[in-house]
Order: sequence, then C-alpha cells, then structure tokens
Amino acid sequence: MTPEPIEVQARHRLDEASLDRFLAAQLPEYAGGLRLRQFAGGFSNITYALDATDRDGQARSYVLRKPPAGPLLASAHRIDREFRVLRALAGSDVPVPVARVLCEDPQVLGQSFYIMDHVHGRLFSDPTLPGCSTTERAAIYEAMNEVLARLHRVDYQAAQLADYGKPGDFLGRQINLWTRQYQAAQTERLPEMELLGAWLAAHVPAGQATSIVHGDFRLNNILIHPTQPRVAAVLDWELSTLGDPLCDLAYNCMAYHLSDLPVGFAGADHLALGIPSQQAYIDAYCRRVGIESVPHLPFYLGLQLFKSAAILQGVYQRALTGAAPQQALDKLAQVQSRAALGLRLVAP
Repeated sequence: MTPEPIEVQARHRLDEASLDRFLAAQLPEYAGGLRLRQFAGGFSNITYALDATDRDGQARSYVLRKPPAGPLLASAHRIDREFRVLRALAGSDVPVPVARVLCEDPQVLGQSFYIMDHVHGRLFSDPTLPGCSTTERAAIYEAMNEVLARLHRVDYQAAQLADYGKPGDFLGRQINLWTRQYQAAQTERLPEMELLGAWLAAHVPAGQATSIVHGDFRLNNILIHPTQPRVAAVLDWELSTLGDPLCDLAYNCMAYHLSDLPVGFAGADHLALGIPSQQAYIDAYCRRVGIESVPHLPFYLGLQLFKSAAILQGVYQRALTGAAPQQALDKLAQVQSRAALGLRLVAP
C-alpha cells in the first residue's frame, strides 16, 4: 500500500534542468542528483516524486505538485492555496507535510508548482483496508475521525487564515460554485443534476458553523503510518477553504453510500471488517467537536454528491479533449449515478 512512483508519463514531462536550477537556488540543503518520477493515479493536480542528495551526501526526498496541462476551469487546481494551508497548519496537531517553497513564475516549469517534503506511509485506495486486521481497521477509522475533528477545531484566525474563505452563506455559495463548474464542463443534459441542484438551493440550512474545511477528506487522501494505525499526513488540500465543517464530515461519509472505489466500500460488509457504522462514526466526531448531533444530514450528503458529480463532469470533459487519461471517459456514468443517489437521499 506504500505509493510507488513510476516513470514520468510523456504528457507530464517537466524541464528537469530548469527544476534543478530552481531547487539549487531555493533549498539550502539541495546538492543535486535530481531524479524525477511521478505518482500514478488521480485526475486533478499532478504529483511528482523528487529524489536528490543534500549537502551532507544524504538522500533526500521531496514531492512536487502542479496543475495538469491544458485549459483549466476557473478557480480549480489552486496550487497556491494548497501551499498556504500546509504552511498555516505546520506545527498544529493536524499532520501535514512540510511545505518548502511555492513557485508562481511560469518561466521555471510553465505553471505554478510547490515543493514539500516526502512523507512515508501507507495510502489505501480501497476504504475496506485490505490486508489489515479488524482491530487495525477500527483504529485507522478512529484515527481518521480524530484528525478530522482536530482540523475543525483549529483556530483559523490564529493560523492567519481569516481571509482563506468568504464569510457567510457557505452552503449557498457551494451550490452556486459547483453548479457553475458543472455547467462550464457540461457535455450533455443530465436531468438528475438539474433536479438535485434545484432541491439543494431550496433547502439550505441556517446556522452554519465555520472552520477550516479540507474539501476532499477521505481515506485515499490520507497517509497512514507505515506500521502503526495512525495518520502520518493529510494530503491533497486543493479544495480547502473556510466553511461549514459538516461538509467535510458528510464527504468523509460518502463511503457508506457509494460502491465505486476508491471512495466506496464496493459492496463489502464493512461492519464485519471492523469498520464502524456511519452513525457510530458520526457520533464519535460529534463527541470530539462538542456537538450533540448532525442536523440536516441528507442535505449535506446530497451536496457532497452534487459536488463530486460536478468534479467528475470536469474530469470527463478533460478526457474528451485529451487533457485527462482516456480511462476517465467512464466518469459520465458516475456523474449521473451520484446525482441520482443524491436525489434519493434528500427526497426519498
């Protein structure tokens, strides 16, 4: 389960000489010996493994994150936001990689990118955690729940993130944002998306709390310690902002409703595997953040399904143009099925 990098794919090749010069200028410990590879998987920001040597002759490992090539949807693939929130959370009790340097000069690699330290750990693409015991599965889900609660307890003002998101009406703005993103990438009419968006817009709950939200908090965006059932690092902060923390919780709970990997349980009996029920998972979160329950849970689940369907529509549209791998051409069916599931949850 430890992610192993592959050789850089042709469409993702970088100017290694330019990157080498940048690293030599920006990282005091860097002494060359650069070897560049790529982490496979994912359809969003591209992630590279950088092996190098430091000035003491020791091996050092870094990770580079950059947007995909080609036309991008407005407000998507915000590398600068990922870098900022990693820096803000450094030293907190939310485990994140050390963010080293952000480059916004297109003369270096043609696009913005940032460098962070490589964190060793296990990355599970299957939320049923194959190869783990029932005891370890329970402990990993407990650790994931604890880290989510820690994130939502971070004082975002003290972390210098008071301007990281707009104040007020986060849920309404989310509906508008993902409606625009979906429409910008729309290739054909899907009535389920229209109906779900309309229902959500008409049923926005009042009294929203505000915290740092990750935006894509799920098991396959979390590195688990190589040998212990604890979180080594939370990854992929592209969608992070200030907003309603219950959105993160609902997104984290989509595994209980979806069957497709890497998000859903694929029909497995999660209780028999040692994974808590959705209600037990939510109750544990509520205890940790000091709330009694999660009101309007169907709304929050429906919104996260709407959001994920809009993202998948963008991936599908990019695959049509050749900017995303051709296997992403199957994402259109998931757009429709997630919107339909959202409708069943909000209006059974």
